[in-house]
Amino acid sequence: MNIVLNEPLSQISLLFVSAAMGLLAVALLMFAFQLARLKDDPTESRFERYGFWVLGAGTLVLGIGVFLRGVAAQRVPWANMYEFAISGALMILTIYLISLRVKDVRYVATFVTGFALVTIFAAVSLFYVEVKTLMPALQSYWLVIHVVVAIMATGFFAIAAGFHIFYLIKAAGVGRALMDRFPDLRQLERVAYRFNMVGFVAWSFTLIAGAIWAERAWHRYWGWDTKEVWTFIIWVVYAGYLHAMATRGWTGKRAAVLGLIGFGAVIFNFTIVNLFFKGLHVYSGL
Repeated sequence: MNIVLNEPLSQISLLFVSAAMGLLAVALLMFAFQLARLKDDPTESRFERYGFWVLGAGTLVLGIGVFLRGVAAQRVPWANMYEFAISGALMILTIYLISLRVKDVRYVATFVTGFALVTIFAAVSLFYVEVKTLMPALQSYWLVIHVVVAIMATGFFAIAAGFHIFYLIKAAGVGRALMDRFPDLRQLERVAYRFNMVGFVAWSFTLIAGAIWAERAWHRYWGWDTKEVWTFIIWVVYAGYLHAMATRGWTGKRAAVLGLIGFGAVIFNFTIVNLFFKGLHVYSGL
């Protein structure tokens, strides 16, 4: 079957992604204004309320951009670093917006919006490549299963990282007038733990699905490929974090730092491993 790639449509997709970046920048400014006044008034202001509306609009526009990229490539848009980045940012924002209805996590809006903004900026300015067909190893329905769960896990880890950062800031007594308006340390830690737990379950499935896919593609479940090793390292770090929290009472600053180490390993796996290491799983597209 001949696959017709549509680069002009991909450029339209890029316009939507760039527009989403502009909307996220506006939302970030609104959340920053809200943080600036939070030390005097803990209630929701129009800055925060409008910020979430702009954030929702930016997420929708980004979703259109990701969808059009997939249509242009005639496949799911997860074949290179550009596509991973914009899809990952979309997943992080979507999970965050949904979580607002379940738990009050508005306090990390600046971190989540800022992280998504930086991710999209890197995608557009550093990682963009023209649409291409998939290499044979990626032409499998396991691409959908494996990658979407990995992106979902990253979304939960990213939100948890925001709580870890604010936990450490509050614990250090920095900006006391502002941080006193945040939830107490125990609540910050508890919410971070829950997000990390969901992310860990998804990451575990990522490992399992990846092994099954590897057997289908290369006739072995595990080959100590660079990407496989780092995926396992991430799993070990988060497993250690959850185990220490649940059984040894290893809470507080040490747990927050370990959680951030885990998220740092996720970022390293996506950037440094893809850009500078060789292996069967390295699909930077650059």
